[in-house]
Amino acid sequence: MMRILKYAGVAFALLLVGLVGYGAKGYWDALSDAESLRTRADAVIAQGRGGDSLGAAHRAILLAVEDPNFSTHSGVDFSTPGAGLTTITQSAAKRLAFEKFHPGIGKIRQTGYALGLESRLSKEQILALWLETLEMGKGPNGWMVGFHSASSAIYGRPPAELTEAEFIRLAAVLIAPASYDLVRSDPKLDERAARIQRLAAGACVPAGFSDVWLEGCQ
Repeated sequence: MMRILKYAGVAFALLLVGLVGYGAKGYWDALSDAESLRTRADAVIAQGRGGDSLGAAHRAILLAVEDPNFSTHSGVDFSTPGAGLTTITQSAAKRLAFEKFHPGIGKIRQTGYALGLESRLSKEQILALWLETLEMGKGPNGWMVGFHSASSAIYGRPPAELTEAEFIRLAAVLIAPASYDLVRSDPKLDERAARIQRLAAGACVPAGFSDVWLEGCQ
């Protein structure tokens, strides 16, 4: 029995070392990619597709829904109500660091990559890359990628020129883009948007850290 426990302990230690190493690989990969990502982000911002181009009020709504503590966390957040397990930085890392992301162990490298992004890129650069790579669901001409692209495809206007209701509908699809329909009438999307509207108005708060569906705003 003692020998079995000893082997089990060794196996656990090796597993732990492997996981830490996988996370560290993500971190160093982000450092290696940082220069090209900064250049890419700066180009997006120069094209008027960064976070500031949303308009201050719209930007505040989007961050309140997707990552309330984005401006101050270091890439991860385990406490802010409504934050959930994936920050904006981790969400960006999922698309920047992987050809195809698989949940599970991939979360370890994703988190390491996010920490690396935070150490080398500004918040505005990270936000710009996130906005540019977001999956936005099916539009009139097929699958949409990028928040600004979706705004143009659905409404024919950039995000800053949308009404609050229009902007909120775009923000509402981010949690599950394949599950909502921005083109046609969609009661599920209407309900999600209504919850965000109540959050934006200060009429409710998320029920806790994991309340990404805004059950506290029903």
